[in-house]
Amino acid sequence: MYSKAFAAEYQGALQSMSVNSSLTDVLAKGTQQLREAELSGSPQEVARAGLAVAEAHRRLGNVEEADRAWKASYRTARSADDLGAMAWALWSGGTLARQRGALTLARRLLALAADTAELGGDVVARGYSLAGLAETGRIQGDYEAVRVLHEKLLAEARRRGEARHTVWALEGIAQIHRNTGSYDTALAMFEEAAEIAERADDRRGRAWALRGIADIVSARDDQPDRALELLAEAELTCREMQLTSALAYNHKMRANVLFRAGRYEQARQAYEETLAEFRVISEPRGEALCRLGLVKTLARLGRDRTETAADLGELRRDLDRIGLHHARDMADKALAELGALPVAPGAGVDGGRR
Repeated sequence: MYSKAFAAEYQGALQSMSVNSSLTDVLAKGTQQLREAELSGSPQEVARAGLAVAEAHRRLGNVEEADRAWKASYRTARSADDLGAMAWALWSGGTLARQRGALTLARRLLALAADTAELGGDVVARGYSLAGLAETGRIQGDYEAVRVLHEKLLAEARRRGEARHTVWALEGIAQIHRNTGSYDTALAMFEEAAEIAERADDRRGRAWALRGIADIVSARDDQPDRALELLAEAELTCREMQLTSALAYNHKMRANVLFRAGRYEQARQAYEETLAEFRVISEPRGEALCRLGLVKTLARLGRDRTETAADLGELRRDLDRIGLHHARDMADKALAELGALPVAPGAGVDGGRR
């Protein structure tokens, strides 16, 4: 039995805020509480309000503001010797680093967050930090290295009845199965995640699950219209909650669906619009995946093969620099389709979240 989803990152005076609160509301209330805590002289409340501000900024795509906020939260927590608050701030910083494409830094901060949470006895912060490490490894394509950790975290979340964390873990494992070709298993896990999220009133988690279901409905079942319906439903949630990053990934999946359906002119427009969205929020992973989709779409529309190959070569170098190994393999497959390279085993998958 799962409890109603709660936002563990909204703490102290903000802990009554719903997991479904719009990010503009979270930012407004978090900023107000931060000012009040600074006036009252409570470093613990300052750190916790600062965490909510950092997370709202991060999810809205305000990366510079998020960077300042999590660091300020960490400094305040450290001055108060509050290990739990320090761990949460480090988790926020590590998650932001992953979002910005600084994957080595993300691993370092999230590992430090997990260690700090364990020292402070904060089980939830430790779980979130380990989940962040697992997700970072997954988006890099290190599936074997993180599969066991994902499954361990899923078992812990199920045991504690934490719906939100269960949904997160299910979606991560499902993405690994999808990326390695096990569509049936992936679909079952995405559907379970969507069901749990709906029962627990976790709208964000359900929106991500619907995106995963739409991906498989498109790739495995060749049902683009059904996939687009699912994405449209998820988009409503993203817009209502101002989930800027999630909305951009939703739009990227829409472009993928259109591409697979052979609707290349629509796909081109969708990739171009989504590319602009990712650039606004400074999210290089999403930007790189959009560039890959756009290059392939333009090739289908008759672009010169030499120019296409040059763009794919440049993109491959960028993906390698970021550390997105599975996406680099996708670029290799696209090059192979032009007769430039042999197809690498397991190449050509797509996915990833948050």
